Amino acid sequence: MGLFEKIFGTYSDKALKEIKPVIEKINSFEPTMKAKSDEELKEMTVLFRERLAAGETLDDILPEAFAVTREAAIRVMGQRHYDVQLIGGVVLHQGRIAEMKTGEGKTLVSTLPAYLNALASNGVHIVTVNDYLAKRDSEWMGKIFVFLGLTVGVIVHGLSQSERRAAYNCDITYATNNELGFDYLRDNMVTYKEQLAQRPLSFAIVDEVDSILIDEARTPLIISGAGEKSSDMYEKADAFACTLSCKMIKETDKKDLNEDVEEDFIVDEKAKSVSLTKHGIEKAEKWFSLENLSDPENGLISHHINQALKAHGIMTRDIDYVVRDEDGIVIVDEFTGRLMFGRRYSEGLHQAIEAKEHVKVEKESMTQATITFQNFFRMYKKLSGMTGTAQTEEGEFNDIYSLDVVVIPTNMPMIRVDYPDAVYKNVNGKYAAVVSDVEKCHQTGQPVLIGTISIEKSELLSKMLKRKGIPHNVLNAKNHEREAEIVAQAGKYGTVTIATNMAGRGTDIKLGGNAEYMAKQAMRKEGFDEETISLADSFADTDNQVILIAREKYHEFVKTYSEETERESKKVRDVGGLFIMGTERHESRRIDNQLRGRAGRQGDPGMSRFYISLEDDLMRLFGSEKISGMIEALGFPEDQPIEHKILSSAIENAQKKVEGRNFDIRRHVLQYDDVMNQQREIIYSERRKVLDGENLKDYYMNMVKSKITEITEFYCHKDSAKDTWNIHGISEDLAGVVMPEVIEEISKDIKSYKTNDIIDKLVINASERYEAREIEFGSDLMREIERVMLLRAVDENWMIHIDAIDQMKNGIGLRAYGNKDPLVEYKFESFEMFEEMNKTIQSQALRMIFTVRVKRGDTVERKRVAVSSNARLAGGDGTAPKAITTIKKSTKVGRNDACPCGSGKKYKNCCGRGEVND
Repeated sequence: MGLFEKIFGTYSDKALKEIKPVIEKINSFEPTMKAKSDEELKEMTVLFRERLAAGETLDDILPEAFAVTREAAIRVMGQRHYDVQLIGGVVLHQGRIAEMKTGEGKTLVSTLPAYLNALASNGVHIVTVNDYLAKRDSEWMGKIFVFLGLTVGVIVHGLSQSERRAAYNCDITYATNNELGFDYLRDNMVTYKEQLAQRPLSFAIVDEVDSILIDEARTPLIISGAGEKSSDMYEKADAFACTLSCKMIKETDKKDLNEDVEEDFIVDEKAKSVSLTKHGIEKAEKWFSLENLSDPENGLISHHINQALKAHGIMTRDIDYVVRDEDGIVIVDEFTGRLMFGRRYSEGLHQAIEAKEHVKVEKESMTQATITFQNFFRMYKKLSGMTGTAQTEEGEFNDIYSLDVVVIPTNMPMIRVDYPDAVYKNVNGKYAAVVSDVEKCHQTGQPVLIGTISIEKSELLSKMLKRKGIPHNVLNAKNHEREAEIVAQAGKYGTVTIATNMAGRGTDIKLGGNAEYMAKQAMRKEGFDEETISLADSFADTDNQVILIAREKYHEFVKTYSEETERESKKVRDVGGLFIMGTERHESRRIDNQLRGRAGRQGDPGMSRFYISLEDDLMRLFGSEKISGMIEALGFPEDQPIEHKILSSAIENAQKKVEGRNFDIRRHVLQYDDVMNQQREIIYSERRKVLDGENLKDYYMNMVKSKITEITEFYCHKDSAKDTWNIHGISEDLAGVVMPEVIEEISKDIKSYKTNDIIDKLVINASERYEAREIEFGSDLMREIERVMLLRAVDENWMIHIDAIDQMKNGIGLRAYGNKDPLVEYKFESFEMFEEMNKTIQSQALRMIFTVRVKRGDTVERKRVAVSSNARLAGGDGTAPKAITTIKKSTKVGRNDACPCGSGKKYKNCCGRGEVND
């Protein structure tokens, strides 16, 4: 804390001071609410809504609403919100981030602002990091909302569109960030308003907000469809990569690249990049029979080679991904250690890894819709979040999301002992020390949670502990099915747990064990199925005797195990509480703080220590080489820990370097998506006009005038000589929109016409034809045809546009070599491409509206232009066959009509090429 903050107090201190009177007011209502019957308490929901309708604000009713929620929690769950939890609730309602230590009851805190804001009937989204937590919290905390007369929904993977719609229409909806984002994109691909799932985005409470808004923000959400590119080249490139030798360097140096390196390619570990050397380029040209690999026409081959080199030089099995028989290549989340099913690496890297591991190489895909998490969550009218670790990223939260961070004090004093880092000369010395300390703890019965950063290292430690005969649980992406159970029991006496970062979130570790989890395990042994066990722990009303019996049994088990865990808890406290051992510093200080935070909850005793080696990736790549040299010179043995201020500051500086670099990556992603976001909003608003059933006749009439004016001024410019005017060009470009006879009439007497005269005459003719079509089809059918044609034109061209933008963005970085700013170039080119797309949409919609043939009584059906069987993240690959909007048409198609295939070309220049006139 700086001198200024010591004198004037921190931002959080000031915020807490302002909130204190509100907390006092909430507490003043506690006796009143306690005196009410259950029915009277439920009736408060109706009364609150009536008061809001009469003009009161949410802030006006906050003290009473929070008091009602607190009383409901006591009656339903036996849990009473502490004052610090009330403070957290106020901070969330204000649209801020509440930083609360692990074990302070963040999940219960969320019920306060969720109930209050749900009273406005606009829907509240509580966002979690995975399906398990969304389902658990909806059942667990949902009891409070149901008791108070609100509806609760949950969005998890695998729900139908109707199930999703029902969940989003509830007062409070629990969902993961991925499902919310993908549903937003899917909603902007539907063809009828009734198919929409989400309501307007009103208020979101993001649990583990740093994980979702910071860690996940480097990866955009993408929905894709089947591409047409062959996968053969990935296998060829992989076969070539297998013949090459590699040189690993910490950081690319021009000297490294200019000197005659013997190896074929270089891997820059820090930048995670690869590059062929002179020898490698020569081998590539020989292997693929090329004269010059750098020629533009060899760009695709060069790209495949580069991805193959990344697959071999940078991506490591059981660290970056795992190989599963049923799923192929599955990415491992670098922050949580969880398997990321459905995600695929972008730009062909996933296919390159598939080729490397000799599993089926899937086809590349075509992007249909995409958005970053930053731009998605910024669409909420009000956004808030909670986490145990937010302050280190406070600047980014404020810069990107305009969110302040308020640090909430703990309910009980923190008594966990955080020991200084134990730094070792090499990895062998570090792991030997970890195993030795685990052995000592196990002998006393002190539970230990060992945090690792990869599957590979968790399995290595497991083997070392097995050799010592120490029983333990291993939790990593290969063994995640029992995650919640393993983590919940990590505080039992004598328990040793090895876990990747996935253990850091979502599940409370109670000293002595968790009675609820033990009760559920006992229920399984009694033969109860998972659905019955889940219902036994729910608040839902039921007359089902099996469920009622299961509930009685479950609560008996909970009571029995609560007594047992209480006895166990005392034993664990006596030996010092849970000991957290971190085997490596993570790139982000937040991840380390999350691991530490698993111990010392609610005033519990606990300990934490990180074991570090100078050979760890973080120290090797980002630490100072001088330190390594100094330690080597002093001759420290490998099993002796080194403690010094220089080392501590070096570790923190290394983490700050990586955090800064990762922030730059996230900001870079956002800067590019901001450009697309403006275009996305325009396109989605055009679609919404169709879905809302807006009358588009005036829209088409304006398009008619605009298009005729544009084309006429191009071919018959008022400042050019009339003998240079190209009437034939107008005829070609406006074929179907205006009658050929009118063009012919103008052509015969061209000298008597001015440019504006031609425009007026063509607009009148097109308008008359439009009115005639409406009389022919009838007004209702014509309105629907207008919507269908616009929807089809927008969807087809938007899909092509975002894929083209994606391709353009991949190569835009090369502009830097020409002393041009790639972002400026991207903005300029994407704008030009967007303008061109809009012109194409107008031309295609007009051509179709004037040429489509529909008989009275025929149905006009809207279909998606493209459908995806599943969504993906950052280059994921959900493939499905294309579908196009269809209208029943006559069998005869004119040669100048739009081709029925939907290409936008004339029939004679497309499917009708080669046909002879009748």
